[in-house]
Amino acid sequence: MPDDIAVPARNIPLAYDTDVVVVGAGPGGFAAALQAARMGARVILVERFDMPGGVHTSGLQGAAGPGVGGIHTELMERFAADGYIYTATETSLPNWAGNPLSHYDKYLKPDATFRRSSFNPEGAGSVMASMLQDAGVLALYGTSFVDTIVEPGVGNDSISAIIVENASGRQAIAGKIFIEGSGTAHLAASAGVPFLRGGGGQPETADWDGIHRPIPGGLLWIMSGIDFSKTVAHQKSANDPMLSKLIAEAHAAGDIPPGLYRPRMNGNNIYGEHYIGHPTLDMSPMQADGSFILWQNVPYEWALHMDDRAEDEARAKRALRGFIDAEAKFLKKYVPGFEKAVLTNIGRFVGIRDGRHPVGEHVFCLEDVLAGRRFADAVTKPMTKPFFWGSNRKHEFDVPFRCFLPKKINNLILTGASLSFTYDTIFMVMRNFPWCTQTGEIAGYAAAQCIRKGITAKELEWTTPYF
Repeated sequence: MPDDIAVPARNIPLAYDTDVVVVGAGPGGFAAALQAARMGARVILVERFDMPGGVHTSGLQGAAGPGVGGIHTELMERFAADGYIYTATETSLPNWAGNPLSHYDKYLKPDATFRRSSFNPEGAGSVMASMLQDAGVLALYGTSFVDTIVEPGVGNDSISAIIVENASGRQAIAGKIFIEGSGTAHLAASAGVPFLRGGGGQPETADWDGIHRPIPGGLLWIMSGIDFSKTVAHQKSANDPMLSKLIAEAHAAGDIPPGLYRPRMNGNNIYGEHYIGHPTLDMSPMQADGSFILWQNVPYEWALHMDDRAEDEARAKRALRGFIDAEAKFLKKYVPGFEKAVLTNIGRFVGIRDGRHPVGEHVFCLEDVLAGRRFADAVTKPMTKPFFWGSNRKHEFDVPFRCFLPKKINNLILTGASLSFTYDTIFMVMRNFPWCTQTGEIAGYAAAQCIRKGITAKELEWTTPYF
């Protein structure tokens, strides 16, 4: 059997010719499209799912918090005004702080004060879609990015169009400036931008058995109708804080399949306590009293590269759906407080925590932070954040606009998780909803400026912080 199949050459219709083309409507792509359109550019946004927001809407993450300025603040205010933000506190959810079942708040002291806010993913996606519509963005939902058409140039090449596929078949979309909002640098890689494969080093290049394992992705799901007070009562009365006794009982009865509640891996260069095993329930309050979002992570030991291997992505989707079904049945049958619980939502895709790392005109790295480097093309005023590796304390730092500009292509702007950052900076610190939204707004502003001036992204002189 031949390795390749020859496909007859055929013409692909040019469906659109516009100023700015954005691939992916996650926080970065959404904000980029919105800002560019508000500045007068003609914008087309390509999104494979049915709404903007990416992992925070279609993927159910829904992380709400104080606005950091610009479009992110506007989003938080719009979500709140429409009643889509839910906040749990020690009053509404007693015995949550310090509880080992908590995804985020297990590290708090028991009965500590806390505020855990989330936004309703479906409602938020509708708000974001309306904002794009009001700004004049042509959002093509249910449309998958397929390929790029790249024209050779001197020093740098240029993207002239992208190929997409939707209900109309394959179509081409031409543009002047293109924005990477896929979250996994799919557009950049297709255009020939050099990149490092996702997964980082955790913190070295391989773990205990010599296999390079990416940080595993996860599929989020929501259950409603949970009486958590009953769960707490069991934890206390049965001295079963992690539900280990109930899990053992279900294992003995054959009600838990292999791989669902699995032990954490041990050894050198294993990535901490996060994501690498699933020995117990992992949940967080979501949407309303009695509703919780739960994490179902890809087994770390499988070493799946879901950002660039279709078979890995398909395996993860098959397995995680099965794990969710089994876990929901276990919870309802064995865990007090879940008797009347209902599985209400499963994310539309498996979230990829660390995808490709495009190489840009500057690659932001941990040494930039530790050395306190300052850049003339900083996109924001100096930021202060904790960097967990190499310092484990807060540092003040700049991010240069050159991190938005990939090598080899002169009319492509990066955003969010696809910025030119090293693994230990983008994954560990700079991949959250506020930052991705800010980078999208910066990219959209830059794209609109390029359209106004009739220049490429690499010809744009950046001298003043945006935020």
